Amino acid sequence: MALRSFIRKPENHRPDAPVVEFRGVTIHYGDGKPALEDVSFALTRGERVAIVGPNGAGKSTLLKAIAGILTPAAGSVDVYGAVSGGHICIGYVPQRSHVDWSFPVTVADVVLMGRVARIGLLHQAGRDDHRLVAESLDQVGMRALAGRQIGELSGGQQQRVFIARALAQEAELLLMDEPLTGLDTPSQEAIFNILDLLRARGLTVLVSTHDLQLAADRFDRLMLLRRQIIGFGRAAAVLTPANLRQAYGSHMTVIPATEGELALSDTCCAGDDEEEHHHD
Repeated sequence: MALRSFIRKPENHRPDAPVVEFRGVTIHYGDGKPALEDVSFALTRGERVAIVGPNGAGKSTLLKAIAGILTPAAGSVDVYGAVSGGHICIGYVPQRSHVDWSFPVTVADVVLMGRVARIGLLHQAGRDDHRLVAESLDQVGMRALAGRQIGELSGGQQQRVFIARALAQEAELLLMDEPLTGLDTPSQEAIFNILDLLRARGLTVLVSTHDLQLAADRFDRLMLLRRQIIGFGRAAAVLTPANLRQAYGSHMTVIPATEGELALSDTCCAGDDEEEHHHD
């Protein structure tokens, strides 16, 4: 996937509607097998939600359905009360493995792509657009690297640039697919510091991750997914031994401990790629 922005038409938001609402959504892979089955949930403004589950659970598929990249075979996906696919309010950060990092663009170029949906593909960016790009890079601590080629950055820096692109886009909903995979602890902390700032702005953030402990510690709610939603809510209610065994099967060992249950996920599930579930 090359670095680019998805061009969106202006959308009509209903202020009383959930930020995202799935109603009985089913999506199939190309071979006809289900990626998601009868999924229903709603998100409210300002939430930070983690999607967890094994490889092939449908995490990436769910994010792409919200972004309007995939269309349900059944059910509906609404963003602020309108059908997904026509929204410029959505900032989408794909898995790093799906981005062509050799694409010859600078950090500033990538962030400016976030303005395309606002100003139009055939219009030239103006002074205010470039100012917003600089401010967005400032907020993620990347302005000093504005002229650097995106492929020369570390994984953590690249993720921060994509968040800056969402800020420049004036996104109200940020979707991040495995943004923490392969990042060291300082880089992860830098990302969460930025997400804390976004929470203060009322931005809704939906993140897929394999790290159950991190999800439990750093997110408001968790969605445990294996094609269907097994649990959705606070970590203590979702990450129960019964739910984890249902989601992970033989790839999950639940070890009894004196202070509850400690769940360990098999490392074979790292590097999720839902689209290639039947090829991975």
